[in-house]
Amino acid sequence: MSEYAIEVRGLRKRYGDIEAVAGIDLAIRRGEVFALLGPNGAGKTTAVEIMEGHRERDGGEVSVLGFDPGRRERAFKERMGIVLQETSVDPYLSVEETVELFRGYYPHPRPVDEVLALVGLTEQRRQRVRKLSGGQQRRLDVAIGLAGDPELLFLDEPTTGFDPAARRGAWEMIKGLQALGKTILLTTHYMDEAEQLADRVAIIRRGEIVAEGAPQTLISRERSSLVRFRLPAGADGLVAGIDAARVDSDGVVTIETASPTALLHELTGRAQAQGIELAELSVSRATLEDVYLRLVGEGKAEP
Repeated sequence: MSEYAIEVRGLRKRYGDIEAVAGIDLAIRRGEVFALLGPNGAGKTTAVEIMEGHRERDGGEVSVLGFDPGRRERAFKERMGIVLQETSVDPYLSVEETVELFRGYYPHPRPVDEVLALVGLTEQRRQRVRKLSGGQQRRLDVAIGLAGDPELLFLDEPTTGFDPAARRGAWEMIKGLQALGKTILLTTHYMDEAEQLADRVAIIRRGEIVAEGAPQTLISRERSSLVRFRLPAGADGLVAGIDAARVDSDGVVTIETASPTALLHELTGRAQAQGIELAELSVSRATLEDVYLRLVGEGKAEP
């Protein structure tokens, strides 16, 4: 058995004149949490749907758990689980009845008690789906994906719309699934989520992989530091002549620099001369979000 749950070589997909996926290569190890990142329209959804067997490819080779997903074999479907951004289930069924329903589609399902415990819904097992909170409904979506005890789980934007506490709970749930040996392919627009959960990430832009590796490895390649502070009203001249300075709509200035000491000396000297206090001043190393934005721009959708 291969050490890789997913192997992709030269994957291509075209829609008319647009090449949505332009020859990407991926190798995802068994038991790994792998995050595929990119702006809307970059090709990540198309690539994932091809791996799931929901979309035909135009070129390249794809092996998922040793199967060609394009053949849509039953044995392949029985060994993977999919958690979509939205799942429509009968709102009048209970949580337990919903999981039991989906367990019935698989030859070797996981016991319902274990599934509910894994996603933290044991106390809600007899509650109607329509009575669940948004976070609990998302946990039910994951429970449905786990019903057949899959080896591989596709998680599409698992925490969209969650409050901070619910997100943290979902992160712990995902870490627990990995501890069971599950391979997880994650798509998310939250860079801190990918940084916390993923063993490795790949960033896709215009149908091509532009970076791949462990989050900390990608971050360590960024040689620059980031200086941030809030610009006082009417003090635009404070950053005049500093080409790297970016000012967002809230007045927060971000400056990327390879010489933070010299930059701070310049800024504090200007501020002192003008009698200005640099509120919220901080110096930090780059984050995965900084790496992402540098590679794909400001996160706007691709054509």
